Amino acid sequence: MYQKILLFHYLLLFTVFSFAQNNIILQKNMIINESAIIKTAEYALHSDSLNKPIIIIEGNNITIDFNNAVINGKLGEQMPNEFTGLGILIKNSKNIIIKNLKARGFKVALMAENVDSLQILDSDFSYNYRMKLYSIRERENFQDWLSYHNNENDEWLRYGAGIYLKNCNQALIKNIHIAQNQNALLMTQCNDGLFYNNTFNFNSGLGIGMYRSSRNRIMHNDLDFNIRGHSEGFYNRGQDSAGILIYEQSNDNTFAYNSATHSGDGFFLWAGNHTMNTGEGGCNGNLLYGNDFSYAPTNGVEVTFSSNKIINNKLIGCRYGIWGGYSFNSYIAGNEITNNDYGIAIEHGQENAIEYNYFHDNGVSIQIWERLTQPGDWGYANKRDIRSRDYDIRRNVFLHDSIPLKIAGTDRVAINDDNYFASFKKLLAADKPNERFYLVKNDIEGTDNLGDAPNDTKNMNRIVFPKKSAITREDWEMPSLEAYAPKPLPDAMKINPNKYFSRAYMRINEWGPYNYEYPEIWLESIENELYTFKLLGPKGDWKIKKVNGLKLNNEELQDKIVAQRLKNADLIELELEYKGSEFITQLGETIPAGKPVIVRFSRYEKLFDWQVKWYAYNEKSDPINNYTAYKDLKAQKPLKTEQSKGLAYVWWGKPAEEVQADQFATFAETNFDITKGKYKIILTSDDGVKLYLDGKLLIDRWNVHESLVDEVEVQLSGKHKIEIEHFDAGGLANLECRIEPSR
Repeated sequence: MYQKILLFHYLLLFTVFSFAQNNIILQKNMIINESAIIKTAEYALHSDSLNKPIIIIEGNNITIDFNNAVINGKLGEQMPNEFTGLGILIKNSKNIIIKNLKARGFKVALMAENVDSLQILDSDFSYNYRMKLYSIRERENFQDWLSYHNNENDEWLRYGAGIYLKNCNQALIKNIHIAQNQNALLMTQCNDGLFYNNTFNFNSGLGIGMYRSSRNRIMHNDLDFNIRGHSEGFYNRGQDSAGILIYEQSNDNTFAYNSATHSGDGFFLWAGNHTMNTGEGGCNGNLLYGNDFSYAPTNGVEVTFSSNKIINNKLIGCRYGIWGGYSFNSYIAGNEITNNDYGIAIEHGQENAIEYNYFHDNGVSIQIWERLTQPGDWGYANKRDIRSRDYDIRRNVFLHDSIPLKIAGTDRVAINDDNYFASFKKLLAADKPNERFYLVKNDIEGTDNLGDAPNDTKNMNRIVFPKKSAITREDWEMPSLEAYAPKPLPDAMKINPNKYFSRAYMRINEWGPYNYEYPEIWLESIENELYTFKLLGPKGDWKIKKVNGLKLNNEELQDKIVAQRLKNADLIELELEYKGSEFITQLGETIPAGKPVIVRFSRYEKLFDWQVKWYAYNEKSDPINNYTAYKDLKAQKPLKTEQSKGLAYVWWGKPAEEVQADQFATFAETNFDITKGKYKIILTSDDGVKLYLDGKLLIDRWNVHESLVDEVEVQLSGKHKIEIEHFDAGGLANLECRIEPSR
């Protein structure tokens, strides 16, 4: 026993060593408590749990120069959704400096908890954890949706991160690169920090996520292409990805001079559960100044249930330039709001000022309204005055907008005579009858359905439309807004103007957004069985190696391939050889210049004929408690029957007029003939589901759950039968099954 104790102490002394020396070799389970310079090398050190960090750093006044060492946590052929563990843990410390570190292949690359005055400098935490995405070109998959609403117990860790900070005040994060993760930087309960000159782009979740974090400065960062849930021409959902996300009582932060284009939302702010339950608080007093939030498939800026300032930002080519539901006492000024479906949209807003903005080529420039009813579970709506009221709209320029103003159910909107309107289709769209509106001057086209001022105008909207505006296009940017401008940092990184000028540049595959730095075959369009592919990435030489299911129209490869699908071809395949300059693949592998690589594209086109039947169930046939009775429903006459090419349903309510919205059963089956091979059956469900192949139960997820995907690999040949049982317990329901060859 005594010898074992001595051995234990010897090992402990080896691990917890005095590191005030150079060329330290990293080892698993090492604890560093003094300054050190690490030996440059690539260290293959795997962690299988967030509770088992590779390296622990603890102490005060410590500087660790990792000297461009790489810590790689990847095991063998692991894919990004299989990455586990934690690379570096810094805890219970003060004045720690980490620099020149690269960490990859982890669920979380670096985590710090209870560290004051932490500095992380000149490091790279790319190619860490990210979920596999199941949305495809033609439709989204609801499992891909993210939810950041709760992080009281570090729930965000399930999504992984390059850096995760908890209770770290006065942090400095500078010159960090994080790409091809799900999330770059996440922080909770972190105040008074400075985060600048970072490049967090091409991630499938968030560039920066903040929870209960206040008085931070986020400036001069490249946060472009943090995106999922978008397929140009098919759907533009974003699935709650964002360049910047700020949640739950995060106040008085400054966001300035950042570029967060081509992200699900450029900027996404939500007050939080405390506010929704109590009506108190919010994410208030935040300043968004001089940022570029363009080309968001959903919202350039979303700010809800809170009071904030949005000044001098670019909001171009979004679904909504600004979505401000339930915003109050907010100041929206000096922004360039161009080519959006909606420029500014606010429901149930109060005491908001919209001034000095430049609107151009929007569908609707400003929409203000309130809904008739509120969700019953919103404490916010029950405990606060939520009437849509009291707007001041002045000194804005509106050029070539279809409808500059759309207003309904709102009291006391002051649209003053210093706005400038030109080249619109209809100036004001207002619900009839228009008792809430009156005109001070009725001398502009498009307002003939509004009357003169009544005797009592206390709760009405004052609208002034002069023939000759008091403001001109050249006057729209007002010097007074400079008073809000944060002082640029002296060594600020210059954010280059974005070279991608539309939402069409967001191309997303199963591992996230494409970054245009590696060769890729992209299916651009299908028209009358004619397939057009774009060859993307760095310049190089392409050669055709294999074609299946297609007849090529062009043998010489430049930047695209046009091909006709062969009749009845189920599997479309292209295999090309690429040779060019050095590049890094989406999975982080470096390919040397001149080395030939094979780039593949495949798409399974076989459609399966499904027979689908719906029934209602009750307590006696409850699917969980009385499964036998539930299954016996199939012998009864269905409420609705449907023949379907493919099985892909999302139900927000009733699946059919004959079927109730909740507590319904779905039975689906298909008989099919298939070429011999190995296949994946991919099944998405919300709620319970069972799948049988030729009578054998392969997937059994018989419980109430949100949208989830089950995959099973099978060997198929000839004729087979798939039967699916599904139930919806309430709310959103989802059932999708697809089959594709295994790669």
